[in-house]
Amino acid sequence: MKPREWMLVGFVAVLALGASSAWQHYCAPRIAMAEQQQQARTWLSVLPAERYDNQPLRHPLALPEPDLAHSRVQAGYLATLHGRPSAVVLHSRFQGYAGPIDLLVAIDPEGRVIASRVLQQQETPGLGARLAEPGGAWLQGFNGRSQGNTPEGAWALKRDNGQFDQLAGASITSRAVILAIQDTLRYFDGHARLWLKEDATHE
Repeated sequence: MKPREWMLVGFVAVLALGASSAWQHYCAPRIAMAEQQQQARTWLSVLPAERYDNQPLRHPLALPEPDLAHSRVQAGYLATLHGRPSAVVLHSRFQGYAGPIDLLVAIDPEGRVIASRVLQQQETPGLGARLAEPGGAWLQGFNGRSQGNTPEGAWALKRDNGQFDQLAGASITSRAVILAIQDTLRYFDGHARLWLKEDATHE
């Protein structure tokens, strides 16, 4: 190949690289925004739309001593309605049967579970992994529960003299979730006065 041809090939390569970089730079903000919107849809799926009119993910909560008896609180956010606290969303991580499980729990100001949803899990397909199925029928059994309306000893499977059904074929996963949700409610009760004040969030 002649020198002029080599120069032409090099020029085309540089031009292509520059165009690719420019396109990535142009698309990056849109991609980041799309990812943020997807995260918001996922995280806020535990909150009915009528429960809030702010942007909860922009209102993170202070999380003192997040290591709990059976889990760890990874993050927390405050939802408000007409300027008043209406719910708290807590992100809990704990050990399941096959690996860590990440769980979102939405709690109302009275300390009752509004809804919960699995973010990530590594449980056995067809057994513990059913925890993350759309609709979350088993998790709905915790809706309305609180430390106040569920005795301490009731936070266990029925086979262990508690009040909760077992996720079929997944006793270890079921126990882990029950204890993690109880942890989360205890943590809420211990910090609700801090979180539900106007200055509980920070930008």
